[in-house]
Amino acid sequence: MNPSHDTPPRRLTAQQRQSLVFGLVVVPNFSLIALSACVDPLRLANQVLGRTAYRSVLLSVDGGLVASSDGIQVMTQHSLAGAPALDVVFVIGPNPIPKRGLRPLTLWLKKMAASGIPLGGIDTGAYLMAQAGLLDGYRSTIHWEDHEALAEQFPKIVVTQHFFEVDRDRYTCSGGVAPLDLMTYLLTQAPGSRQLANEVANLLVVERRSLTDVQTVSIIHQSRVTHPKAVEALRLMEANVAEPLTVAEVAQFTGMALRSLQRLFKTKFGKTPERVYLDIRLAQARLLVQRSDKSIRDIAVATGFAAPSHLTARYTPRYGASPQKEREKRDAGLAFKERILS
Repeated sequence: MNPSHDTPPRRLTAQQRQSLVFGLVVVPNFSLIALSACVDPLRLANQVLGRTAYRSVLLSVDGGLVASSDGIQVMTQHSLAGAPALDVVFVIGPNPIPKRGLRPLTLWLKKMAASGIPLGGIDTGAYLMAQAGLLDGYRSTIHWEDHEALAEQFPKIVVTQHFFEVDRDRYTCSGGVAPLDLMTYLLTQAPGSRQLANEVANLLVVERRSLTDVQTVSIIHQSRVTHPKAVEALRLMEANVAEPLTVAEVAQFTGMALRSLQRLFKTKFGKTPERVYLDIRLAQARLLVQRSDKSIRDIAVATGFAAPSHLTARYTPRYGASPQKEREKRDAGLAFKERILS
């Protein structure tokens, strides 16, 4: 199922169009900036309207204090069992994603879905919804670091690279400050308006991004390169990570002489094309080491290395630790956080 981008959100009752109550569920290690980016647009919308058209209620599994990923604790107002009547529920996801302890949240989200309440996943909140089977058949997005994991583990979901997605009664968002884009979009719907959304965006000093805008992860954007031939060469490299091209092939496909390509990269990046290409592959390898459960062997294959030892030989000098050590450090950190929370 791949519905079009203009699929309207769930229709609201006349009473709901006068005011909306957003239930914001925070999970231990949630993103504080993502939470703020959900709450502040609603507060400012009320300020612009001069009345309380939007309310936000903070929830957690057991209620009480919940620590964000940067250690700041937030006092939630209700446990899931004691939640008041809600019109919309958002899950503010954790980083890293826990391996256990999610059953109470999963059961509650399924109950909310069964009652017809629209659900939203902010950052890795989309992953938690996917684990509950609540995004099957829906278009969804997530932070670019977790895009591949979501698409690979949940093939029934249409995973995009957009900042946010609105597909019927499911809302997902890539995290960071992108909830501002989702919230200002939702403010265009009843009981809000396009004018309200624009005024709130102006107060936040942000430029509204649309449903079709995509997350920027390419080295092309990171390096701010604009030379057409350099951009074309980088796109070829980024599109051929698992089976790398030779630099001579890159030059041929871009219509350049090999020496011209080498001079161009030395001028624009201070590196050879071979070095830039290797950096692209190593960056993808590190992302998979830190954010996926793929084996080091599978990561080597996915990033164009003949064997794990070849990957390790290039990876270790670049990042100061081997892929195995970085994976062990990640797993140890996750286990430690889970012990604290259990």
